[in-house]
Amino acid sequence: MKKLLSLLAAAGLALSFAAQAADAPAAGAAAPAKAPTAQQSKMKTCNADAGAKNLKGDERKAFMKDCLSADKQAKQQDKMKSCNADAKTKNLKGDERKAFMKECLSNKPA
Repeated sequence: MKKLLSLLAAAGLALSFAAQAADAPAAGAAAPAKAPTAQQSKMKTCNADAGAKNLKGDERKAFMKDCLSADKQAKQQDKMKSCNADAKTKNLKGDERKAFMKECLSNKPA
């Protein structure tokens, strides 16, 4: 009876390893790499810049925050310029201009 249980346990273990081996890539074969997202690329660049400047602690945190948000700030500034130009072209003034700018700046970029 003990031998039968040992054989069953060994067979179950062997099946488990066989299933894992079938799911895993072949030895030496790398899994296909996914392209990094824009955020991951930006993080890598900012991290490298912070390392090159030997920043540590709070200085590094502040640098990374500024570096990672720089792209968003530039996009917002471009959007502001575009909306201002559109408002000027339409010759909007006062409340009309305010309403237009609010709507223009709140729209998601295409």
